[in-house]
Parts: sequence; structure tokens; C-alpha cells
Amino acid sequence: MEWFVVTLASLLAGFVDAIVGGGGLVLLPALFATFATTAPATLMGTNKAAAVWGTAIASWQYSRRVQVRWSALLPASLAGFVGAFAGAWAVTVLSPDFLRKLLPLILLAVLAYTLMKKDLGRHHAPRLAAQRECWAASLIGAGIGFYDGFFGPGTGSFFVFLFVRVLGYDFLNASVSAKVLNVATNVAALILFSVKGHVWWHLAVPLAVANVLGSLLGTWMALRHGAGFVRGIFMAVVSALILKTGYDAFIR
Repeated sequence: MEWFVVTLASLLAGFVDAIVGGGGLVLLPALFATFATTAPATLMGTNKAAAVWGTAIASWQYSRRVQVRWSALLPASLAGFVGAFAGAWAVTVLSPDFLRKLLPLILLAVLAYTLMKKDLGRHHAPRLAAQRECWAASLIGAGIGFYDGFFGPGTGSFFVFLFVRVLGYDFLNASVSAKVLNVATNVAALILFSVKGHVWWHLAVPLAVANVLGSLLGTWMALRHGAGFVRGIFMAVVSALILKTGYDAFIR
């Protein structure tokens, strides 16, 4: 029964993550609730071992249908990889607790801004020249990558929002770009967790299969319904993140 619950959660996480990110909002709580006495690092490592495959498959599926701006995203992915490593190292010497109360407020500002700007992310109109776009994407990759390694919740949503707001992408193209960078940050975290023995591979394999199946369905839905659909899912995921992180920070 335990395996069924977490496998179903991984399927749903892959679906949500493929559209706009935020799959960890589904799978991680399921793992923590099901295996309450297990070390958090082991559950986080197992989550990464499953999620990285769904994210990679989503990136590949999107790249076949959407024109990916590789000249900006490849350097940004490298920056994200380095940033995630640095963040993971930083959490070994600094406590991320100060972010717990700040995060729901940041997410609330992101949601409010998206709601006020009705046309935000509806049209794909990159606003920066190639070299400036590369630098901006790399800064986003390094900054959010560091956050992903250091703390994590909402990483995909932050990637999407910044690609829309800073680079002028629509929500569909921003989601594609976020997937590419998320692969890099997930791989960085997974390497660290694996080296330290914090991955349950016997559980990670079925979770990865379920995550990939959910990812394929989510990718199909996003490509079928376009930027408006992705925008709607983005707002739903950010709203859920606000409730979850707000509860963790101020109530629990």
C-alpha cells in the first residue's frame, strides 16, 4: 500500500512538473508522510532520483515541438548546475530556516504580479539581444540554482516567472526553458545525495517510471492547450505553494 501511494504521487508530480514545475509539492509530502521515520535527506535524494527523469523526458518532448533557445539555455544550465552545487554546500554550513517565513511572502508577490498583469506571458516576445539574453539566463540559472540546492520549494515556478518577466517569454516557452535548467539543478543535487548514500534506489526506480508517465501526459496537455493553459496551472501551483509554505512557516 505504501508503494502504491507514493507511486501514484510520483505520477501526479510528473504531470504537474511537466506543465509548470512544482512536482516536489506533490511527491515530497507523500514521501515524508509515508516514511515518517526516515532521514529527510534520504527522502529528498529519492525524490530527486525520480524527478530528474520526468523532467529530462519533458525537456526532450518539448524540444521536439518548441523552438528552444539553446544559445542562452546551455550556458544557463551550466550556471544552474554550479549554483545548485554551491547551494547544497552552503546548506551544510548555514541554516535555511530564515527562508521559511520569507518564501510565502515572495510567492504571494509573484502571484499578485501575475494576476495584475493580465497579458503577462501570453505572447512570446523575447526582448533581449542574444548576448544579453545569455547573460541574463545564466544569472537566473545561477541564482535559482543556488536556491534549489540550498532550500528548493518553488524552484520551477521561480524559473518560469523570471523567464517570462525578464526575458519576455510566454508561459509555454518559459516552462520549456525551466525544464532544461531544472534537469541541470536536479542532476547536481542527485550527485551529492548519491555520493552521501541518501537515495533509496529500490524505490526510486518505480517512482521514476511513474514520474515519466505523468510527465508525458503533462507535456502533451501543455503543448495541446498552449500558454494560457500553462499560465492557469502556474497560478494554481503558486497558490498551493503559498498555502503549503505559509503553513510550514507560521502554523506548524
